[in-house]
Amino acid sequence: MEWYHTTTRKCADLLHTDSQKGLSTQEARQRLNTYGRNVLQQKKKAGILRKFLSQFADFMVLILLAAAGISFVTAWFSEGDFTDPIMILLIVILNAVVGTVQECRAENAIAALQKLSAPHAKVIRNGRLQTIPSEELVPGDLLQVETGDLVCADARIIESTALSAEEAALTGESVPADKQEALLPPDTPLAEQANMLFSSTIITSGHGRAIVTATGMQTKVGGIAAMIAQEETPPTPLQKSLAKTGKWLGIAALGICAVIFVLGMLQHIPPLEMFLIAISLAVAAIPEGLPAVVTIVLALGVRKMALHRAIVRHLPAVETLGSTTVICSDKTGTLTQNRMTVKALTAGADTVSAHSSAGQKLLTLAALCCNSTLTKTSDGYTAAGNPTEKAILLAAAEQSLEKASLDSRYPRISETPFDSLRKRMATVHTLPTGGYRVILKGAPDILLSLCTHEQRETGQLPLNSRTRTAILAANDRLAAQAMRVIGVAYKDCAARPAPDTQEKGLIFCGLIGMIDPPRPQAKAAVQRCQKAGIRPVMITGDSPVTAGAIAAALGIDKGCNKVMTGSELDSLSQEELIRRLDSCTVFARVTPEHKVRIVKAFQHKGAVVAMTGDGVNDAPALRCADIGCAMGLSGTEAAKGAADMVLTDDNFATIVEAVEQGRGIFRNIRRTIHFLLSCNIGEILTVLCAFLLKLPTPLLAMQLLWINLITDSMPALALGIEPVEDGIMEQPPIRTDHGIFSKTMVRNMILEGCFIGAVAFLAFTIGRIFFDGTGEPVIARTMTLAVLSTSQLFHAFNLRSRQSHSAGHRGFSLHPPLLAALLIGLFLQAAVISLPFLSGFFHTVPLSPLQWLLVTLLSLSVLLLFPLTAEVPRQRALPVTP
Repeated sequence: MEWYHTTTRKCADLLHTDSQKGLSTQEARQRLNTYGRNVLQQKKKAGILRKFLSQFADFMVLILLAAAGISFVTAWFSEGDFTDPIMILLIVILNAVVGTVQECRAENAIAALQKLSAPHAKVIRNGRLQTIPSEELVPGDLLQVETGDLVCADARIIESTALSAEEAALTGESVPADKQEALLPPDTPLAEQANMLFSSTIITSGHGRAIVTATGMQTKVGGIAAMIAQEETPPTPLQKSLAKTGKWLGIAALGICAVIFVLGMLQHIPPLEMFLIAISLAVAAIPEGLPAVVTIVLALGVRKMALHRAIVRHLPAVETLGSTTVICSDKTGTLTQNRMTVKALTAGADTVSAHSSAGQKLLTLAALCCNSTLTKTSDGYTAAGNPTEKAILLAAAEQSLEKASLDSRYPRISETPFDSLRKRMATVHTLPTGGYRVILKGAPDILLSLCTHEQRETGQLPLNSRTRTAILAANDRLAAQAMRVIGVAYKDCAARPAPDTQEKGLIFCGLIGMIDPPRPQAKAAVQRCQKAGIRPVMITGDSPVTAGAIAAALGIDKGCNKVMTGSELDSLSQEELIRRLDSCTVFARVTPEHKVRIVKAFQHKGAVVAMTGDGVNDAPALRCADIGCAMGLSGTEAAKGAADMVLTDDNFATIVEAVEQGRGIFRNIRRTIHFLLSCNIGEILTVLCAFLLKLPTPLLAMQLLWINLITDSMPALALGIEPVEDGIMEQPPIRTDHGIFSKTMVRNMILEGCFIGAVAFLAFTIGRIFFDGTGEPVIARTMTLAVLSTSQLFHAFNLRSRQSHSAGHRGFSLHPPLLAALLIGLFLQAAVISLPFLSGFFHTVPLSPLQWLLVTLLSLSVLLLFPLTAEVPRQRALPVTP
């Protein structure tokens, strides 16, 4: 129902209410039963148990559980120990606990929306004004509002006096919307529905009455809540890549085990022995520490990003930042300061400075004609009230024209408040020397029609058609720069003026132009985005002129032919919108539904979309985007609840820093995966070669687990926390269609794995031939374990970023975490071999000095791989062209 296009009388008739007496108590009670309480419905939350069990849905985790199950059965029938399955289960459970804890910390977006609801509302029932809990409001209630009230339902205005409402959180408008009861044409955009009040908005001035038209989930805010509940955050590129990697590794492990088992049966090897070999291969093929390592690296990245004023609510969002190709940003409060600021003053049509006598007189008159308040603080001044008036008072205070001292010098004796029909406000003051001064501020064209003279630096001059045209042209020039322009006029009288004559024969003093200015760091941040191959896009509920001007000031409008409005969006199908995206980067007068459409259109073109915002109207798009970034200071709880990341300083530039950190973290994770899989390839080849050559297995399952979980994971973690490389923001975004693996990376992993496997198998051969003789290859397995684990510790230095290598000895640059991982790993490996209670557990024996020398030489040989890995060209990527 288009209530804004319905007369007040028809609105009352359709809702069966009395526009003077309101509903009866009995009728209100019946409607409460019919329509339900005025609250937002909550989406049912998953319990902790369900969250915990969902962590086991990952394919690689399922393979690990299967390996643990087979290992348990094998241990049962072979009367062996259960250390292998217990270790695997502990790792899987630890990973699930970490994931569950992170999910439990997430806030519920709809619960945040509920906090916006007013606890009480003033209504007229049975002809009497009464205050009731807001949840008891029903359609047809006669709502009474005044300055400072939080509106708690959608309503059609039937009476208003100088009424205005702050709707920035819902519509994106940076200034309060004037409200009145007049009928509006059909298809009026939400931000221009001046005869409607909306739930969650705030009355900033005046008072009025309105008939409630919608409550609860039927309100505009309720529609947003429903959209939030329906929108699911898409899986991140890393989640997709890891899921694909997990399936590939799992299928490969199962395939290898199946082939080996069949070959073994054909060779008449006992089934139990084949099970043991198959389990060893499965353990070797799957990097058991990978899920935990990735989770820990992301968690450490979250902590690091918090130091850069970006609080991440969901771990995978860290990595998504590195793949971001489009940043869709709200304007008000995100790219701008959400604080109106005086930027231009004129005396007549001539621009003047605030320091000039004409500028000071203009600010003095304007400040006297304001109802907002000014407070002096240790940091300067703060103002409260209407944003336009706050800008005037702060500009005056900067010239030592404080509101309190002006009011004391020129006491106000009467006021005619602003309303949307008169488009002006008038005040009358007494002069220190006797007499009275009338001051008006409002729409320049209206004030100009009431004036006979203009104020110039040189004095007062009569107005003529030429000067009137010049003043209107100056007004148009400021308006074209997206400024909100008000005019100021006055006159002095010897006697107190009569109300019907006080606004005649005025002197036009000048124009005041103000704007919600861009954040100081925003332009540089936009340029940095563009240099990094990221496309910034403005999506706002503000006017096209304002949006276009701010976009031009920040450089967002590059390649943009025009500003697309919400009404134009409504006329386009989703396919047409997708085609038009290449030529449009600024969207104005949009609704929450439009924002979601725009985000989805970019995603359809293959873009990874980050959405920034602070209002209720941003929440659905924040939830729908690949990563939602809410403002922490000015942002609503709804926006924070729907976002993946909260910027604690409300600075658009912070998201660019977060993108830089995200890229660095993704590269570290990619390097970590490279390291783990190359090591696992070496382990597979070591076990596989021994089987094909009909030799005893060179490593037991427990020994492989030790390598994967301890000596592999520590260097992997160290690689995962390397500092961000210099110049990373001068490279294109990470291509999501390439995933984690590039052809070069796969080639090097195979090459490195073959080398590591070769030196490990060589150690096994030397130990078996020269030290074990014909007995059980205990020394050979011990040497293989030592070479495999130690060579992998040294191999981690091969994968360090080129920027962190020092000249000449780049692979051994002193990166403290990696050096610590090396030393701890060497100590633990020596302990497993040398300490009796550990050697018995891992089936190892102490080695002689000669054997340790051979182990050391074979392990160090892996550094010969350094020239092949350190000079590998980085994955080049072209930005996704949305």
